[in-house]
Amino acid sequence: MREVIGNSIACNHHKVGIVGLLVTLGIVFGDIGTSPLYVMKAILHTGETIDENTILGALSCIIWTLTLQTTIKYVCVALRADNKGEGGIFALYALLRRLKSKWIYILAIIGASTLLADGIITPAITVTTAVEGLESISPDLPVIPITLAIITIIFFVQRFGTESIGKSFGVFMLLWFLLLGVVGVFSITSYPLILKAVNPYYAVMLLVKSPQWFLILGAVFLCTTGAEALYSDLGHCGRKNIAVSWAFVKTMLILNYLGQGA
Repeated sequence: MREVIGNSIACNHHKVGIVGLLVTLGIVFGDIGTSPLYVMKAILHTGETIDENTILGALSCIIWTLTLQTTIKYVCVALRADNKGEGGIFALYALLRRLKSKWIYILAIIGASTLLADGIITPAITVTTAVEGLESISPDLPVIPITLAIITIIFFVQRFGTESIGKSFGVFMLLWFLLLGVVGVFSITSYPLILKAVNPYYAVMLLVKSPQWFLILGAVFLCTTGAEALYSDLGHCGRKNIAVSWAFVKTMLILNYLGQGA
């Protein structure tokens, strides 16, 4: 009886609906949703000469990185590699164990290490960059103490469980993404030709001609920060909720990046 009830709850939780989508927005897309705060800034600090082709090329790299890596790699491929509905490095390891190879243990250790490293560095970058934005209002703002306070509060709040956090943050994330999209659209209207960045030709030309191509790629890669959450939080949200939410999130992110470019 307990198994039946448990499975029923899990199935209801994974159904596509307003609550499921809000929980998904609150849990999965926090990191990747704040990437517009620092990605373009990082690209502009690579030392590349800033002109129209550079901006178009950088935006094209961002758009196609989100498409190839996040959409195709994670949403279309990785989300299907679940272990009884669960995702993440250890779920993937459980699937690969069937190969009975000693190298699988090494891959699992490397995967867990990179996941831990990402979990350490991403909140620091995201929260610090967000707080730094307030320096335009108050230049003497104590950025580091405020950042430490926010991260500490979030750390202690996590004890209440992923679902409760997702429901609480989901509404705020929905408003945040809508804000990103609306601001992006208004900026795009000032220079509609920025839509040319959708053409991958500009990304290829930038990487072929730029001597700083490796640094640019490193900065562009920041636009997928937190994308691994799509797979690691598969068990909490379900594949359909993540896929539907990502279609909305990706649209808002691209609109905002194009707006920044404009």
